[in-house]
Amino acid sequence: MDTELRDCLMSLDLLPRGAPRPLGGGDIAAVSWLDTDQGPVVIKHDDPERLAGEAEGLRVLRQASSRLVVPDVLGEGDGWLVMEALESTGRAGRDETALGEGLRELHGASRALHGWHRDNACGTTPQPNAPLEDGRVFQRERRLLPLTRACHDRGLVDDRLRARLEAVAADLETWLPSMPASLVHGDLWSGNVLFTRRGPAIIDPAIYRHYPEVDLAMLTLFGAPGAPFFAAYWDGHEPSDWPRREALFQLYPLLNHLLLFGSAYRSGVERALSRVEAG
Repeated sequence: MDTELRDCLMSLDLLPRGAPRPLGGGDIAAVSWLDTDQGPVVIKHDDPERLAGEAEGLRVLRQASSRLVVPDVLGEGDGWLVMEALESTGRAGRDETALGEGLRELHGASRALHGWHRDNACGTTPQPNAPLEDGRVFQRERRLLPLTRACHDRGLVDDRLRARLEAVAADLETWLPSMPASLVHGDLWSGNVLFTRRGPAIIDPAIYRHYPEVDLAMLTLFGAPGAPFFAAYWDGHEPSDWPRREALFQLYPLLNHLLLFGSAYRSGVERALSRVEAG
């Protein structure tokens, strides 16, 4: 533990009890659990800019969410972040209705512009967020095309697949309605959802403002929540083209996984792309 981090813990009256214990599940940053005399905390080590974006995201989500638990940021420094530790209750405490209601509330407050006032990152991938008025243009210019080009440059996407992705990106105005932008978590896969004694919690954000289906599509990408979640979230207002929107908004995280982890994710990109093309 470096001196700056130790001084931060002492300034918060957090006296360590033992050494930090590594936590599993992360592919990008080093995350540890530390017991202190005031209770446990989580310490994350990563690139300072990525951590600054995450800390801002946690603070914004915490302020915006009355029904979802968001860990409190206790301290941050050069390459580390100290957060409130949240303990999962496991399957016994899994309240998907509360998660659906909480996410619907989070997405309910909208703004005109899609994007964010600063860039951040999804994993280690830089995430450009310069605001745009039209969400379809944002999805094309800030999400699909940059990652399509990056994957093509690395030989992970061939010319034919690139042309199909670019055609889908160019065609968004013909079917996807323009709408105000919701605050989204931005990386809401199932591993970033915890069920705690205080209710459902969300961690590790990559926030910006965009279509709310961004979060729903990510939730269904690696293991979908059950019917109680969707009943609570949609509250009788599920869009008729949800399956197509789901596939569209899965393209960005799938392209990101292709870029980060290699060709095993190419088939997922192709399946989602085919679903969008089919209408």
